[in-house]
Amino acid sequence: MTGCFHCGEPVPAGSDYALEIKGIRQPMCCPGCQAVAQTILECGLASYYEHRTAPGIKGELVPSELAALTHYDLAEVQQDFVVETKSGSQKLREIQLSVEGLTCAACAWLIERHLTKLPGLHYVNVNTTTHRARIKWDPAALSLSDILKGFAKIGYRAYPFQTHSQEALYAREVRSYMFRMALAGLGSMQVMMCAVALYMDLFISVEEEFMIYFKWISLLLSTPIMIYSAQPFYVGAWRALKQGHLSMDVSVSLALIGAFVASIWATVFNTGEVYYDSITMFVFFLLLGRLLELRARRKASESSSNLARLVPIMATRIDEEGEHEVAAKTLRVGDRVRVLAGATLPADGIIVTGAASLDEAMLTGEQLPLLKQAGDPVYAGTINTDAPLEIRVSHPIEESRLAQIMRLQDHALDDKPAIAQLADVLSRHFILVLLVIAALVWTFWHFHAPERAFWVTLSVLVATCPCALSLATPTALTSATAHLTRSGILLRRGHVLDVLTRANRVVMDKTGTLTTGNISLLSTQPLASLGESECLAIARTLEAYSEHPIARAFKRAAPTDILLAASEVAPVIGHGIQGMIAGTQYRIGSARWLGLNDDQNPDKQESGLIIYLADETRLLARFTLADTLRADAKALIQAFQAAGLKTTILTGDGSAEADAVARELGVDELVKGMTPDGKLAYLKGREAAGDISIMVGDGINDAPVLAGAHASFAMAGGTDLAKNSADAILLADDLSRLLAARTLALRTRKIIKENFAWSIGYNLLVLPLAASGWLPPYLAAAGMSLSSLIVVTNSMRLNR
Repeated sequence: MTGCFHCGEPVPAGSDYALEIKGIRQPMCCPGCQAVAQTILECGLASYYEHRTAPGIKGELVPSELAALTHYDLAEVQQDFVVETKSGSQKLREIQLSVEGLTCAACAWLIERHLTKLPGLHYVNVNTTTHRARIKWDPAALSLSDILKGFAKIGYRAYPFQTHSQEALYAREVRSYMFRMALAGLGSMQVMMCAVALYMDLFISVEEEFMIYFKWISLLLSTPIMIYSAQPFYVGAWRALKQGHLSMDVSVSLALIGAFVASIWATVFNTGEVYYDSITMFVFFLLLGRLLELRARRKASESSSNLARLVPIMATRIDEEGEHEVAAKTLRVGDRVRVLAGATLPADGIIVTGAASLDEAMLTGEQLPLLKQAGDPVYAGTINTDAPLEIRVSHPIEESRLAQIMRLQDHALDDKPAIAQLADVLSRHFILVLLVIAALVWTFWHFHAPERAFWVTLSVLVATCPCALSLATPTALTSATAHLTRSGILLRRGHVLDVLTRANRVVMDKTGTLTTGNISLLSTQPLASLGESECLAIARTLEAYSEHPIARAFKRAAPTDILLAASEVAPVIGHGIQGMIAGTQYRIGSARWLGLNDDQNPDKQESGLIIYLADETRLLARFTLADTLRADAKALIQAFQAAGLKTTILTGDGSAEADAVARELGVDELVKGMTPDGKLAYLKGREAAGDISIMVGDGINDAPVLAGAHASFAMAGGTDLAKNSADAILLADDLSRLLAARTLALRTRKIIKENFAWSIGYNLLVLPLAASGWLPPYLAAAGMSLSSLIVVTNSMRLNR
């Protein structure tokens, strides 16, 4: 019977559904497949059929289902899974979709090319590993239902991905494995009892009728195990073969089916040996290994799900009518919320009344509670430890810092480093080599001991299954990512761990990174007839009209008893500020702006930040300011240098203060007075010289260099642009976390190497044992499962 050109299913006799593709009339099995293929052709994507490695899925979505998709356009429905984002000044929406029917890379290519043609769609990325699609679109030009219909038109189903659905899927998967394993365990024990009776024939004479009876009983007990318990291996093998790939399930299924068929033959014709006990134990050990592996991998990757659970379900909202219990997800910007002592905050907000210590360990990794007062920002998921608070919601839950962390963590896990891709390729090629070796082993034994050929080949297939090899990298990377998140380092891209192990230079911004960014006034020195209080009062009056960090230093200075009023105040960008006070023109700013020459400026070689106050004819005062170094900055520089890393301060500050900071910290290089373009050019120059650099910054001017570095970290208190450009974020603004991240990266690399060494070494060790006939199939199954568990357990050490 002819197969459908689109989905591969048989075309019913007398069917007239067909479509001309590249000049050839191709048969279709139904109008659904014909419509899907027509859509593909109309979109100019006919080359999909040339590059696909598996048939498309059947076009089954009926018009009633398409109509139901419009429900996803309702705002109250979207609030659970759609987030607002920005692209420049344009407001976009972002969603993560689960996609059914993905079978190969060609499917992802087809979906991306088709959806890109939708007006208003700005970004689409389909991950064939997780079967998810990340999409950004303009709600003014495109609806969510149209995007979902776009999937349906080419034969795929998509629906919003949500954490609780993932939890339900995991629970169903564990329950399924438990049922299958229970049947295999009980069945294998009963089969083993029959096997004992069969093995007795080696020692004493047993009548043939009893031997036949026990063989048939073993067959009856083994059949449910082979049909039900071993089903996951058959399904995995069938999917792999349909896609034209070889997976570990292929070799396992070949071994199981071959052994079972051979045993049935021996039972029916009463010739040869049966190995029902080995088969059932094999299935039991495989399922046990899969279950333990599933739980271990789940534990390693559950940090994102655990973050979602930190937000309480209910919140106490305050309005004109009093206090009401409402669902936390219904809170909107401007709502007032009561948070009692010991409760968890339900949303990001600003404290309106009250003061309390908040435990923010889940965000920053800092275990000590922080004092928060009226006007301070607070975040969803943090714990109020000691006093009631009233907060005003500043962001809905889907835009909270916690939600951002979860999204960024998902991005990092979706980004597969080169070493993980290498492991995937190795495991796929290893299966092909394994099958060739198994064929050679069977050929050898067939001519030397035919009765043992099958069972030795079975042991080879089972013992050398590359389960451990395929788990060597992903379990380690997932555990390391979860550990970093708990420690206050949020990875946005997966290559950071790899770069940390190879980097030889750390490049850091000064202000806000090595320093606190809070400039303070150290001293006031009168230079004329006015006293210190009068000079400070004039400076405070002028600086009150500016929001520059230097102006904030004067605002925080101790107030004077002198009250002044200013007029005609005007800031001069890059120089200072000027204005009229009591009929006199005053200026406060840099020595260069005030026209001081070398003779008049005795402080030209002095370190620190110095500005001057002058009237129309003379200098009145000199102010010395300083930006305080972070407490851990010097220790961090010393630790980096002890680890063999070169250190560079790369700053836009061209003053003598940059030199003073560099001298105090003892960095290897200072590059000051740099523009954003200059910073990026410097980093490219270091790259051309062979350096692998880590960049740390916080400001808008650091964004280009953060994006251009091999790996980059942004401070949590930095600008949004800097955080969006960086590869990772230091949630606690704690520079010592960089050292912890590098230490963990080195441990991760070490454990990945250990996993590779164990998995490859185990296969090299067990292959000759199995090929020589020394290893029975059931011990081969136990060894393979144990090998996988050792790799997963070794990776879990990174989670401690």
